[in-house]
Amino acid sequence: MREHNVAVIGCGIWGKNVVRNFYNLEALHTVCDLDFDNRQKLKEQYPDVNIISDYNEVLKNTDIEAVAVVTPSHTHYKIVKQAIEAGKHVYVEKPISTVAAEAKSLDEMATSNNIVLMVGHLLMYHPAVNRLKMLINDGVLGDIRYVQSDRLNINHFKNDRSVMWDLAPHDVSMTSYILGKEPIRVISAVGASSDNNEIMDITHVTIEYENNIIAHISDSWIHPQKRVNLLVRGTKATAIFDDTLSENKLQIFESSSPKISKNEILDYIEIEPLKLECQHFLNCIENGKTARSDGHNGYNVVKVLEEAEKIMLGEKVKSLNAVNFASSRSKR
Repeated sequence: MREHNVAVIGCGIWGKNVVRNFYNLEALHTVCDLDFDNRQKLKEQYPDVNIISDYNEVLKNTDIEAVAVVTPSHTHYKIVKQAIEAGKHVYVEKPISTVAAEAKSLDEMATSNNIVLMVGHLLMYHPAVNRLKMLINDGVLGDIRYVQSDRLNINHFKNDRSVMWDLAPHDVSMTSYILGKEPIRVISAVGASSDNNEIMDITHVTIEYENNIIAHISDSWIHPQKRVNLLVRGTKATAIFDDTLSENKLQIFESSSPKISKNEILDYIEIEPLKLECQHFLNCIENGKTARSDGHNGYNVVKVLEEAEKIMLGEKVKSLNAVNFASSRSKR
């Protein structure tokens, strides 16, 4: 593989992990961050990397081939748009935007400019999730009937629009990926604020997929015990993926019995998902391929969450009237 020069924009809690992985892949050229203390620590840790505070320097630098945008979600659209216009390939943390029309625009811009646009839907690169997808495709679970994804944790910063925009992109992208299907409609969506303000820190969204598959997604910023759990119920067996476990993250249970079935589900290689994700981005640039979690994938996720938020905020009739995606799907 030839050398790639990547600039990481934003080096907060998660950005540090992105920086580390691109550095270890020998692709890191520049890190841009507004925080002075962050920049000083980066200079000590990565003395051979260009550390700057002005994003415009990244856009103007012709040596930089790609950017990784790891900034707050409300800034994604503007930064990604400028990067595409500057001819840079883009990896952007989820969600690609918090507005479906903006997400669609970025996808179309990247496509028309032959730019690799990849969204950080991390769990689509998780070895256990990919093993689960194989099990589903091979019919080990039988016909899928129900999916439940719980992503619960404590977050005292609450610096996003809501917990749904922070965490649910993982749930929606992962569910659609393992099923190989896109959502048909949002059946229901509710949210609440434990602080009694406009930021919802608990949300529940129920989505219908093709073949009458129902997916229920729960996200929380106020849960003192971290829970990252995916349940996939089939007519033959039920799979549970628990990402908080240090080993045996993926197990299968007989749907008619509480006993664990065969250990064949455990034969996947444990590799850091973020490393695989960053490597995939570089491979796409190298080979001119479309990313697994491309701009269109990012748009589909935002479309679901945008409609769910409308229901939460009462912008839709409070009844069983659901948001139907069939018309938009048929136009593609």
